[in-house]
Amino acid sequence: MYTPPAFREDDPATLHAMMRETRLATLVTATAEGLLATPLPLFLDDTEGANGVLYGHVAKANPQWKAPPLAEALVIFPGPEAYISPSWYASKQEHGKVVPTWNYAAVHAYGWPEFFEDEDHLREIVTRLTDLHERPRAEPWSVADAPEAFVRAQLKGIVGVRLPIARLEGKRKMSQNRPEADREGVAAGLRASPREGDREVGAMIPTARR
Repeated sequence: MYTPPAFREDDPATLHAMMRETRLATLVTATAEGLLATPLPLFLDDTEGANGVLYGHVAKANPQWKAPPLAEALVIFPGPEAYISPSWYASKQEHGKVVPTWNYAAVHAYGWPEFFEDEDHLREIVTRLTDLHERPRAEPWSVADAPEAFVRAQLKGIVGVRLPIARLEGKRKMSQNRPEADREGVAAGLRASPREGDREVGAMIPTARR
């Protein structure tokens, strides 16, 4: 990922937090058959290894897990993003030398994926993923709520993914390279947007007020 110094994020705790905020990542592997990619929910266990380990699962019918990777896999964690209009820059009024851009945050995790079919391990992964996303609900659903025979049948249709993270790249492009007046204009423009995602990015713009 191309990351100029002004936008680079290296703090492990911050990178892990950005990854946890992403509900759906994309696993990309380079194989003899070409590039294969699967969107999937993952959870991070930061107690394992130097950079943590990612866990999830794919459908057994998905050919990606059967195709040996030729290099490290890439897992993409997209964060908040928003279009930035040059009309929001104070410098537009000064000299007009401004262009549109995009603000966004992203983390790229690299490592060699391991796939497994052990039923007990799969049940643990599915349970942890389910609990992670059900926890905020008033009445969380649990894997144990489904009939045991049904759960076991469902587990036979998936393959687990374990990816020890070898390295991480983080980028947070939030107008840090613009003058303060331009950042203020961008933040104000995004806060006024009807799109919730734009307003989320607006709150991330570094200004003298935050």
